Amino acid sequence: MTIERNKMKTINETPALRRLGPFGWAALSTKKTTAGALTLLLLAFQTSAATFLFSTGDPDGKIATLSRPSSPGKIQTETADDFMVTQAVVIAQATFTGLLPSGAVPASVGNVEVEFYHVFPGDSNTNRTPNVPTRANSPGDVEIEDATRDGSDGSLSFAVMIVTSFTASNSVVNGIIPGSAPFTSGEGAVSGAEAVVTVTFNPPVALPAGHYFFRPEVQLSSGDFLWLSAPRPIVAPGTPFTGDLQSWIRNDALAPDWLRIGTDITHQGPFNAAFSLSGETDEDGDGVADSADLCPGTPAGTVVDASGCSIDQIAPCSGPASGGTWKNHGQYVSSVAHAAEAFLAQGLISAEQAEKIVAEAGQSNCGSTGK
Repeated sequence: MTIERNKMKTINETPALRRLGPFGWAALSTKKTTAGALTLLLLAFQTSAATFLFSTGDPDGKIATLSRPSSPGKIQTETADDFMVTQAVVIAQATFTGLLPSGAVPASVGNVEVEFYHVFPGDSNTNRTPNVPTRANSPGDVEIEDATRDGSDGSLSFAVMIVTSFTASNSVVNGIIPGSAPFTSGEGAVSGAEAVVTVTFNPPVALPAGHYFFRPEVQLSSGDFLWLSAPRPIVAPGTPFTGDLQSWIRNDALAPDWLRIGTDITHQGPFNAAFSLSGETDEDGDGVADSADLCPGTPAGTVVDASGCSIDQIAPCSGPASGGTWKNHGQYVSSVAHAAEAFLAQGLISAEQAEKIVAEAGQSNCGSTGK
């Protein structure tokens, strides 16, 4: 839904740039520096990309835990497991492995949603009293909003591969009990079809260095998806890391709290969950993968386009990005206005912000003789 709102906002606000006045109209009517020339120049400065890979490894058969959205007669239940990134990354794809009901086919998966969480107390209300033994090292109360991806709105696509029949020695489906004594020992062994779900994020998920939780949910036409556990500690071919926590679970009756699947509910484990993440590093943390970033070294917090370039980098005061100096002040303002128009059309800035950017360019000395 956010994507659609942004599209509507862009459509509604684009004509507002026409209110820029004489400077804006003059600027937009002058000859623009070609995008091709700018791209060729910026490619020379492109950052060397490094691959980001993380995996907890293959399922170990110890436990399977529910992770599904709400539906008629069924309460939403979420399982989450943690990972760490040591520098800013852009995650393009993820896989996770779980159980479908025996005899299920890939087409029985109707939708997949993925959320990412900070570690508690991030994104959490620390003034309330938790209704669980502890919230230390749990996921936060709420997800990282701009990192959520959902097949229903087109922000992710997914593919399902049935591997083989599989049995987990224990399970947690309904036994999620609020309070100080949530122990149930689990709900026993469960069998089904082992399925690997591969999701591709569109757009990719950009995360700064930090410790996070990954939470997938799968909607089935019949039955439930149970996420399978993976070895803890992580072993090859997985990606071990210092500070590995454990998988947690909650349903809507327990939210915003979470319970530790092993330590609180089953008194086994603790457990990891079977998943992997892949993408690229993002050296300047602007949300654009290094291989696609034509403007490395962007200052933190700067708005950039899909190529990782800010308006200041596309039209610097010191002279055209292609080299040399501005012919005059009008050429500089023209380039800024062209870049602002492009950012506005892409929904990266508002009409008011575009007007302010062009107005400030017009008031500057950039491109003037000796500047």
